Amino acid sequence: MEVPISGGGGGERFCHAAQVVGADGEMDGEAMARFAAGAGLLGRGLSYAVVSIVGPQGSGKSTLLNQLFGTSFTEMDALKGRSQTTKGIWIAKAVGIEPFTVVMDLEGTDGRERGEDDTAFEKQSALFALAVSDIVMINFPRKTTLLLVIRDKTKTPLEYLTQALKEDIQKIWNAVRKPEVYKEAALSEFFNVEVTALSSYEEKENLFKEQVGQLRQRFIHSIAPGGLAADRRGVIPASGFCLSALQIWKVIRENKDLNLPAHKIMVATVRCEEIADEKLKSFISDKGWLELETAANSGLVPGFGKKLNAILDFYLSEYDTEAMYFDEDVRTAKRQQLESEILKHTYDAFKKMLEHLHHVVLNKFKSDLEQSLRSGEGFAASARYCVQSSMAEFDAGLREWDTTKVRSKLEQHIEAHATSVRGTKLAELKANYEKKLLDTLAGPVQSILETGEKDSWACIRRLYRHATESAILAFSASLSEFELDQTTIRKMVMELREHARSIVEEKAREEAGNVLMRMKERFSTVLSRDKDSVPRTWKGNEDIRAITREARLAALRLMSVMAAVRLDDKPDKIDRALTTALLDGGPLSQKRSIEFTSDPLASSTWEEVSEKNTLITPVQCKSIWRQFNAETEYAVAQAISMQEAHRRSNNWLPPAWTVLLLAILGYNEFIFLLRNPLYLLGLFVAFVVSYAAWLQYDITAYFRHGTLSGLLTITSGFLPTIMDIITAVINMSHNQKSSSHPPRHRPPLHPQSFRNQAQQQSQAQVQYQAPSSLSSSSSVGSNSDDES
Repeated sequence: MEVPISGGGGGERFCHAAQVVGADGEMDGEAMARFAAGAGLLGRGLSYAVVSIVGPQGSGKSTLLNQLFGTSFTEMDALKGRSQTTKGIWIAKAVGIEPFTVVMDLEGTDGRERGEDDTAFEKQSALFALAVSDIVMINFPRKTTLLLVIRDKTKTPLEYLTQALKEDIQKIWNAVRKPEVYKEAALSEFFNVEVTALSSYEEKENLFKEQVGQLRQRFIHSIAPGGLAADRRGVIPASGFCLSALQIWKVIRENKDLNLPAHKIMVATVRCEEIADEKLKSFISDKGWLELETAANSGLVPGFGKKLNAILDFYLSEYDTEAMYFDEDVRTAKRQQLESEILKHTYDAFKKMLEHLHHVVLNKFKSDLEQSLRSGEGFAASARYCVQSSMAEFDAGLREWDTTKVRSKLEQHIEAHATSVRGTKLAELKANYEKKLLDTLAGPVQSILETGEKDSWACIRRLYRHATESAILAFSASLSEFELDQTTIRKMVMELREHARSIVEEKAREEAGNVLMRMKERFSTVLSRDKDSVPRTWKGNEDIRAITREARLAALRLMSVMAAVRLDDKPDKIDRALTTALLDGGPLSQKRSIEFTSDPLASSTWEEVSEKNTLITPVQCKSIWRQFNAETEYAVAQAISMQEAHRRSNNWLPPAWTVLLLAILGYNEFIFLLRNPLYLLGLFVAFVVSYAAWLQYDITAYFRHGTLSGLLTITSGFLPTIMDIITAVINMSHNQKSSSHPPRHRPPLHPQSFRNQAQQQSQAQVQYQAPSSLSSSSSVGSNSDDES
């Protein structure tokens, strides 16, 4: 706001005042921006100073500032009592003082209005004033003047008051906790402490104003060498003051560490980007550039390069002027970025001009060549002369444009783009060969490891070397077109080789994680199938112990293969250690005592195998083997049970000693049977009936489910079977007697006929699933008829 005030020098003066921090502690960024724009702060560069004042509430701070700087801060009305007048932080421009001086009036300390919140806001506002001001507090690491103003001085001489105040400040400085690097630093390294005293405003108003006028003179040219503002290093340019104040207040409110050097870089980055964006937008909308661009699209423009460079230099110079006070590294980087963006924007017009020039020169070459040939000149000489003439004109056209800067930037862009494309192509090429190696190695390595043969790693090494060398040979040939240096080529080839090795190692680790499952699969395969992969039937003549050992040896060999990565072709004792400790078992044998002085698996490492190549440690092998034995015992027990069952089912004859014993003890009964043929005939009939019943029923199958079950099954079907057999015999006899044909010699009844009948009857039972005695008799009868 503009407020007319009166002051020494006469006439009306105006100042701009604004509340930038409200009573709630929130900073008003828009108010700060309006003040800077209205007061003319933005264009001051480094030619400005900031003065702040802190002190107790009601101590006359606003009055002093108004009298000293011609500002219009609200003053306390003493007739209405001593109460809070200034709330938050106010800012104004000093009137009649050069350089441009920003004055900040802070809310008084020790106010009763804020209550318990007084201390927090007091610290925040004081720290803010000290951080942004030139006079009052150091803007670290600048040296700042700390001006102590004594209002309403007494009869005590000023020099005594000055000495006492400086001693008190020195005590405060000594008590302050300082960083280690500044632990022994003196107060004078950071502060210029000065003291001044003013008469009472209420009792000696005229003398007070006179002394204020004297003090006012000290603020004129305050930033000059030796002035009141003292050291001015690291000052934020005026155009960045508002942004700097906003960020500092935000950091203070959030109770974060205030890193002023980093803050300075941040302000420079933001402001330089803003300036660069403004200049780029101005260039894009520049009338001269738009006319030049339109003309370039229409045809060849003489002096295009000079005109373009003139416009470009104008906006770059404006950027340099506005950004000159910011950090040098930041403004240089942003200037290069601005120049690059402008050139990128003009690239299409520049390219169009090159096309026009190319077209003009080519047409001139065609015309000159035609005229030269018409004049009778030889073709080769004419062509040579026209080419030289045309190219000279092309080069002259480029020189006329004065495209040195544009060409340089264009070359940089081309090189950067070429580098980017080359990187992308190289990455694609590398990824392609890595995928080929993955396809070539992953599957075969897994298959080889699953076999678990002694030469598995030898096969893997051959596969790895062949695949790697083939890929590297093709990869190196593909790299030749990129014209890379040898160091880069060797690095990329080494990375591809390492990738191939990592594929093998990763696959080996994956298989090692499934070693127990693979061991059980291998054990089951060897145990249940012979060398021709035919399933074993366990008929009773197999050596289960030997087969089991062979299966366990195959599983152990598989674990040995997966215990370590052996791409380096170095010998190791893993296989022998596992075989000796796990398969042989028992106490130390002579062989084991010679090769190993202790338990070879009582360790976490293998001999002659590095830790990075170890997949399964010795201790882990022992644990896996115990689990493997526990989970495969059932399969061995089942094989033994099947073999024993097969033996019992096929061994119906009694032992030889029982036959001999029966022969000795049954001698008398045998003589008795020889003397009585009828008994032999009865035994023969019983044998025939029993054999027929045997053929009728699969007795062996019945007894496979147990003795009791077999007996019950035979008993339930014995009587119907006997009846069927008797009926068949009667039918055969009846058919033989009633036959009208001449009698023919019939072969004696053989048990095989009963077997045939039994088989047919069995088939009939399967077909109809509900046989009866009648159907069985009919079947036997019909069969008998067929035989007759």
